[in-house]
Amino acid sequence: MTKALPRSIDETVNLLRQADYVPDRPLSTATFLSLSLGRPLFLEGEAGVGKTEIAKVLATSLGRRLVRLQCYEGLDIASAVYEWNYQRQMMEIRLAEAAGDTSREGLAQDIFDERFLIRRPLLQALDAGEGGAPVLLIDELDRTDEPFEAYLLEVLSDFQITIPEIGTIRAEEPPIVIITSNRTREIHDALKRRCFYHWVDYPDVERELEIIRVRLPDVEEKLARMIVEFIHEVRRRDLFKLPGVAETLDWTRALTTLDVLEITPDVVSDTLGTLLKYQDDIARIQGSEAAKILGEINMRMEAGQR
Repeated sequence: MTKALPRSIDETVNLLRQADYVPDRPLSTATFLSLSLGRPLFLEGEAGVGKTEIAKVLATSLGRRLVRLQCYEGLDIASAVYEWNYQRQMMEIRLAEAAGDTSREGLAQDIFDERFLIRRPLLQALDAGEGGAPVLLIDELDRTDEPFEAYLLEVLSDFQITIPEIGTIRAEEPPIVIITSNRTREIHDALKRRCFYHWVDYPDVERELEIIRVRLPDVEEKLARMIVEFIHEVRRRDLFKLPGVAETLDWTRALTTLDVLEITPDVVSDTLGTLLKYQDDIARIQGSEAAKILGEINMRMEAGQR
């Protein structure tokens, strides 16, 4: 069932929290403005900080269909927008020839009909359907090539797509658009100007602790705080890939599955592969470095309890 858009920042916060997403105030403000003014929301930040999840949460909370375009190098119009069903077109041509209908103009008009059109994510997003305008997620736009990024300008400016054989297809109701980027390359200013921008950063200790409480409510409070404190110390190190919130939740699930009550250097060494994804990073943290980090955390926690 489609729900009304939030009418305030506080309603936006509640909307996201209903789907177990814990936003900060600036992200909630950017989301509210994007929904209210009908502008795409461009979310940039490191991998694993919750950018993609925003689109999923909005689709769930608002009762909208989620249309996802996963970007990659070499993404073209046929994969992202539309293509013709060539097999069905050839079958139509053969049937016409068998029936003696050889008029080229009539045949061309017949085979370039919408019933032969295969709609890909961007074209699907222009169709509101019974549930209202969908949520269009353009995920990891920085992975695409610049020509495809330029093609998006027409879509995001007027929410329309031009198909030479048919004409221009416009959205009766513009979709809710969320664009994400991990900033492996800079996105052109022309596209950014059509969006509201927000940098999604790693959460602070208290918000990340709240994320664990919301997502994994059965985790013991002391263990949850130890996990978050450890991860924040790891993020201060010079690593190739810092752990995101997704890795925080993965590590927490791994530790609770192993019935860990207290984090020790041995526990860290055994489970670090769920938190860090590169061997050089793992080698830098495990052993004496892990023991040093845990010692500093234990001292702080003991001092805080006095």
